[in-house]
Amino acid sequence: MKGQQLFHSFLPSVTVAVLTTQSAWANTSQVEKVKRIYVPDFASTTNTYPPVVNDKQQNNHLVSNSSALLTGVGSHNLKPQSTNDDVTKFTLLNNAKVKAESNTKTVLPMALTNSKVVKATELHKCLQLDKKQQGTPAANSKSCAKTTTLTQKLVQIDEPLESENNNPPATNLHPNPNPLLFPSQADEVKLRENQPLTLEQVLDLAKKNNNDLQVSILELERSRSVLKEAQAALLPTLDVNGRISNSRSSANTLTAKQAQQIDPTADDAESNTAFDTQAQLRYDLYTSGLRTATITEAEERVRLQELEVERQFEEIRLSIATDYYNLQQADENVRISRSAVENSEASLRDAVALERAGVGTRFDVLRSQVNLANAQQDLTNALSQQVISRRRLAVSLNLPHSINISAADPVQLAGLWERNLEDSIILAYQNRPELQQQLAQRNISEQQRRQALASLGPQISLVASYDLLDVFNDQINASDGYSVGVQASINLFDGGAARARAAQAKKNMAIAETQFTEQRNQIRFQVEQAYSTQLSNLENVQTANVALEQAKESLRLARLRFQAGVGTQTDVINAENELTRSEGNRVRAILDYNRALIELQRFVTLRAFEN
Repeated sequence: MKGQQLFHSFLPSVTVAVLTTQSAWANTSQVEKVKRIYVPDFASTTNTYPPVVNDKQQNNHLVSNSSALLTGVGSHNLKPQSTNDDVTKFTLLNNAKVKAESNTKTVLPMALTNSKVVKATELHKCLQLDKKQQGTPAANSKSCAKTTTLTQKLVQIDEPLESENNNPPATNLHPNPNPLLFPSQADEVKLRENQPLTLEQVLDLAKKNNNDLQVSILELERSRSVLKEAQAALLPTLDVNGRISNSRSSANTLTAKQAQQIDPTADDAESNTAFDTQAQLRYDLYTSGLRTATITEAEERVRLQELEVERQFEEIRLSIATDYYNLQQADENVRISRSAVENSEASLRDAVALERAGVGTRFDVLRSQVNLANAQQDLTNALSQQVISRRRLAVSLNLPHSINISAADPVQLAGLWERNLEDSIILAYQNRPELQQQLAQRNISEQQRRQALASLGPQISLVASYDLLDVFNDQINASDGYSVGVQASINLFDGGAARARAAQAKKNMAIAETQFTEQRNQIRFQVEQAYSTQLSNLENVQTANVALEQAKESLRLARLRFQAGVGTQTDVINAENELTRSEGNRVRAILDYNRALIELQRFVTLRAFEN
């Protein structure tokens, strides 16, 4: 009787020993059937649970098929053999304490160190303070004294991966030069190569390959050709035309036939072969401003199209960078889902081992199995979204059909915004191509108004011509002539058409001015929104770091409590879910910050940082 009481008093600790010494009782289904795709990480995984052991060699006498154990674990009534040897019980107890402390690590990677994010947040706040006195940020704060040197480059918050991809860019990332070529065989569209690319490489490829940007560049070249056409009016025009003809008039033919009626031996009518050429030189001396307005309009259209190319590039840069960050998030979702699967496997092993030790329930096992199945479904969905994100980015980059890409950059803060809100708004006003486009459109309408009114004014031109005539069969040398003069014309009445065109152009000017005001207000809102978003997300990164560390510790304690028999499986499952959610929140906060930062850069434009 005393032996039984002693046994029950040490039962929780013995249970822990059972979990650590007989891990084969808790084998789970093989998740490794899902192909593991390399995903760039932003933190290294140092510890995993459970420890890596060769379960097949250690426990072949217990379990031969782990998947069968998951589906029918209730039918196995395996329990550890009890013993009355107190020495053996104390040995098991001591071993359990040591192993339980070393084997209850979670599998999710380590988070950002909070100190680094705190420093980054403080640095970011220092950069936003007013620079009224000495032009240096936060002169009264010791932590802000070093920001001048720190802001010379983008601050990288996360530690890079040890296995970070350093693959050189592939040489076949450019599309076929024939734009009308399309694959006709299934083998031609089969993905054969996976090329990891950094964000910098992706943006460079987008600048070279993107179809929309190429169309804008072609339209710019077309506008430049229109400008050359308008500038041709500054030079005189020279026209030369010539004619060689053989002719016989009907009057000569009639005269010859009348003569032949009288004298049948009379000759036929003669034909004349002649060469006639004329050259004319014309130069517009005065056009009432029509020529100048036409050239100025063409110049403004070139400027408008140059701004459109810049705007298009900024949009493409924002879109491509957003797609790249979406791909990084898809990669991280796969990593987090895999970690959740591994955590669920560990919980299921615990539940199965406790049931076989006689201190667990079938209910806990079933809940663990359901939790594992849900985690596996999340992993499957995450893998699908990863493939979709990769293909979406490949289409935007116009890559060859056989190339697949992946994100090579680790997930980390892309940098810090070094200007306060007011300076950012002013920079956007000064550099946004949309505002300059509205001004260019207004100037175009102004030149069109001048052209319409110029058509009512006098047009004066210098005209010089020279002509040469030679009849080959008249025995006379060629004859020539010339003329030089000034030609003037004026449109006295056109029914009011010219003034109507001028009125239309004036209304277009008013429309451009109104659109300028609307665009200016929209730019301010865009900058304010992106600025506020990147500030809040920077704070969220710090909060998410703290929450992640707490969730990891919570899961570790929940497992220890459950293994010791003082906690429930519900606590473990809830802790696992909270850990997965915390890791996802952290990744989301970092990538949301990067998205807001790239939006802020787009709304201010890169031109502001090149000057």
